[in-house]
Amino acid sequence: METQSLYHTTWLPAASLCWRELIRFYRYPSRVVGALGTPLIFWLLIGSGIGTSFQSQGAPNSMTYLEYFFPGTLMLILLFTSIFCMISVIEDRHEGFLLSVLVAPISRRALVLGKILGGSVVALLQGILFVLLAPTVGISLHAGNIPLLVGVLLLVAIVLTGLGFMFAWLLDSVQGFHAVANLFLIPLWLLSGALFPSAGASPWVRWLMKLNPLTYATDALRQSLYLGSSSGGADVSSLALSLTVTAGFAVVVVLAAFAVANRPLRGNLG
Repeated sequence: METQSLYHTTWLPAASLCWRELIRFYRYPSRVVGALGTPLIFWLLIGSGIGTSFQSQGAPNSMTYLEYFFPGTLMLILLFTSIFCMISVIEDRHEGFLLSVLVAPISRRALVLGKILGGSVVALLQGILFVLLAPTVGISLHAGNIPLLVGVLLLVAIVLTGLGFMFAWLLDSVQGFHAVANLFLIPLWLLSGALFPSAGASPWVRWLMKLNPLTYATDALRQSLYLGSSSGGADVSSLALSLTVTAGFAVVVVLAAFAVANRPLRGNLG
């Protein structure tokens, strides 16, 4: 009886909300283009612009900047997609849908899980589309590293979507959400090794990068793309350490999202 009750109050509502996030995101082509197209343009313009001038002791000599920037762009796609998906929390609040969910006989855990899982799956699908471009920059995709890569993508997506959910729950406007997300999440991305290796950075920047959990998430993506090959670069944490830190951060973010969701919503509830 307890298992059946948990199914109806948590898992079934969470699955329904997750499916709703998928449908809602792909119903708006502008969000799909913005989440996937903007990082792709950054990758092409920045990568091609720096080109052969990219030199660092943290990356192999044969690695072009387009190749080095590939995992960072992948991280940016996950970040943009999670931000676009979690805007739905604010929109649902203003439209009255969120109030309907909150007064329904389901746990708030279901709401958190549904939103985070839905956004994470959308981000995962967007990331997989970009991964298909990896061979164009010399990154070989093998059947052996695909499951690991997909798992890492999903783990990182959960982290970023969970962070986006907390911001969206605490804020009342889309404009405020974008401002705070950009102020907090973009610097985390910049200091994750996505744009430059820590080896060539100033000492204080290197320390910030070591303390940044997204640094290990980026390293996990880089390691999973190369599957332990030295092509990933010497200035990269081990796969075991990267996965441990990223998984631990994901757990902390989800638990924090549960705690934040127990707080009263700000603003108009419809």
